[in-house]
Amino acid sequence: MELDFTKDDLPLMANTSHILVRHYVLDLDVDFRSHVIGGNIVLFFETDRRCRKGSNEQVEGVRHSQLDETCHTPVHQSCCVPAPNASACSNKSGCNDFPVVGKGENDTSDKNGSHGNTEQASGISSSKNCCDIEIHGSEDFLLVLDCCDLSVLKVEEVDVTVVPGVEKFISSTKLLDASEDPGDLRNQIVHELVTLPADQWREQLHYYRCCSRAPACGELLFVTGPWSLEIRKAGVQLPKDFPQAIRICYKTKSEGRSLSWTTDQSDRPCVYTVGSPINNRALFPCQEPPVAMSTWQATVRADACFVVLMSGENAAEPTESEEGRFSWFYYVTMPMPASTFTVAVGCWAEVKREACGTDAKRNDELFPLRSKEDVRMFEQACGHSPYPCRFQDPLAAAQVVIPHRLFTPWCLKESCEKGLLQLIPQCLSAAYALLGTHPFSRLDVLIVPSNFSSLGMASPHIIFLSQSTLPGGNHLCGTRLCHEIAHAWFGLAIGARDWTEEWLSEGFATHLEDAFWSAAQQVRLEFYFLLWRYKDNLQFHEYALYRPNKANTGKVCESGASVIKNGLNAGKTFLQVHYLKGYFLLRSFAGKAEEAAYFAFLRKFVRDYHGQLILSQDFLHSLLKDIPQLTGYGLSVENIFQKWLDCSGIPKPLVEESQAWQECRLAQQVNEEVPKWIQVNQRTRKRSKKKRRCKEDVFQKLLPDQLVLVLEHLLEKKTLCSKTLECLQKTYHLREQDAEVRHRWCELVIKHKYIAGYGDVEKFLKEDQAMGVYLYGELMVNEDAKQQELAHKSFGTVRDQMDVSSAKIVTEMLF
Repeated sequence: MELDFTKDDLPLMANTSHILVRHYVLDLDVDFRSHVIGGNIVLFFETDRRCRKGSNEQVEGVRHSQLDETCHTPVHQSCCVPAPNASACSNKSGCNDFPVVGKGENDTSDKNGSHGNTEQASGISSSKNCCDIEIHGSEDFLLVLDCCDLSVLKVEEVDVTVVPGVEKFISSTKLLDASEDPGDLRNQIVHELVTLPADQWREQLHYYRCCSRAPACGELLFVTGPWSLEIRKAGVQLPKDFPQAIRICYKTKSEGRSLSWTTDQSDRPCVYTVGSPINNRALFPCQEPPVAMSTWQATVRADACFVVLMSGENAAEPTESEEGRFSWFYYVTMPMPASTFTVAVGCWAEVKREACGTDAKRNDELFPLRSKEDVRMFEQACGHSPYPCRFQDPLAAAQVVIPHRLFTPWCLKESCEKGLLQLIPQCLSAAYALLGTHPFSRLDVLIVPSNFSSLGMASPHIIFLSQSTLPGGNHLCGTRLCHEIAHAWFGLAIGARDWTEEWLSEGFATHLEDAFWSAAQQVRLEFYFLLWRYKDNLQFHEYALYRPNKANTGKVCESGASVIKNGLNAGKTFLQVHYLKGYFLLRSFAGKAEEAAYFAFLRKFVRDYHGQLILSQDFLHSLLKDIPQLTGYGLSVENIFQKWLDCSGIPKPLVEESQAWQECRLAQQVNEEVPKWIQVNQRTRKRSKKKRRCKEDVFQKLLPDQLVLVLEHLLEKKTLCSKTLECLQKTYHLREQDAEVRHRWCELVIKHKYIAGYGDVEKFLKEDQAMGVYLYGELMVNEDAKQQELAHKSFGTVRDQMDVSSAKIVTEMLF
């Protein structure tokens, strides 16, 4: 498979088929004055077993296939050559005191064709020929990491042999075998460290940390490209001989796309990881492909006024590292893709409740005991690589509500106390009732700044929520919280082996958000409502292909490199195809099977596949095997691929099934309300000179989803009078509703040029940036001078703080 990609595709460059990162140790300083995070990261590797055998024939194939494939990538931007006597990068000095790499003012070259010049004082060389000679002209093994928007200053091998106590990890026989070559001894120690039994995780983390602080024993050659960092050691041709512990000293760039440097709602500085499209490669060099499952630990230092939150199993407490600065330490023992690493540094306020003991409640106190089948599943061995797994821990299995904390900007603290704080244990309990053991031991929830580009994002042990979820009652906040909680099982504990199969994460989370929220609030989100509200998103569009790679889904280059189709397309972020079509498919399965049997299957599937990566066929084969009655509906894996996953648009089975849902009670109430408003509008137009009160008509109290549908129906009407819109707002108190309702209200204001509502639109564009992008287009398309002025004014206010992808889309709309 040749690596070929366009400007909208995201390349995953890491050669994970040859060598894998098993653990990261990050040691970082956050500088809000320069908008830079700097320090170092130590990577501990394990080579592929094929490479460990040392077969020359295999190694030739590895080396040449790798070099051939890297030739398809863009031209390298920079390269660096080490000075032989450069000192190790000190953890204490962070990013402020790195030694100069180049030595002299005049160009020099060594026997390998490496060059030095005055530009190397920054660790960078602009010599293209240097890159070609050093990397592509050699036969050395090349380590490729995913990386962009980073200033890499130095790469060095870590001498783990000097760490006290590591000698116990290798037997005397192995010690003698490796004694002739210090490199072999270092690699043997790392190999034993990364393969320690799961029950020794505390000792393993300790020695990872000690080894990360060991001095260097030599610098390594490296080249930075637009999407990668390439590293080699002169004379090393086999992956198994490549240093298995390396330290990379680097700084982020202020324009790096993995981080958002902004201010929170209280106008205090903060920074947080934004997730897609490029994930964390502009935060630290890493292996991005999901197959590269690793653990990590991180020490982050910031000024004393800041709180550091991170995806970590421990609820870190700050320790004073130097005057005026605190240090925060987090760790993770469950291997996860590097893309799930998350950090947020800000002046967050913790929202606390009075102790009520919910965290200690056990299974039999809130819910019936599990069935015999569930008990038998608990006794089975897990299918993942060894780690301290909660599914094997009886105490974890009995934990209905995991320990959790809520953080927010100070000005939103009161709002969170009234609503979100109470919802977290309810939603966690509902999730446990349906899926069982929580995959992660604790949870932090953070209300992120207004420039956050979506309503929520889930990572191990931490959830980001948009401030847009807070106003207007509990419905939007609760459903979004349930959605992100569901990702703990589908998206994190169970991940997609091919990132183009996003439905395995988002489709499941949307489906389970409905189930969790129904269990928590006894209010069921009707199937018909989602279909009507988002039918336009499911029309024929290439993003509606759930397996855009079809038969090539899950396939990568021989080196492990691959491409995420449309991964960099800014417009894709604002479509919800993968959320919705997956929801409808799974809802269809649940409707055909008995609900109890369906969720029993999901619990079993989680039990069988947690800690692993899957493809669509893995889930579908298990489903049809465990619920055989589904085959009676003509379902097969091939049939589901053909009618649902490999085609765009609304599948025919969905259209047929939705017709029956149009008769549901909630839908009927909507159908009764819409004609009333049409009549109001007609009477208002006829009697425009006479005063008429809205209260002459009796309108029903509607749920938020019903209200959204009423507004959707009214959006289809050609003309609504200003008096009708005024009456509509007063009747339903639209300005106080949740963001979904207010978005539809803003659409009505724009369509009918309702000047009295322009303030609502301006406020929405400022405070609900995650949902406001579409409105800019509506303001411009009407070609109304006042509306276009409003669009430009609003964008000018938030542009500098807006998410990069959002700003790009809006810029294209306005200019």
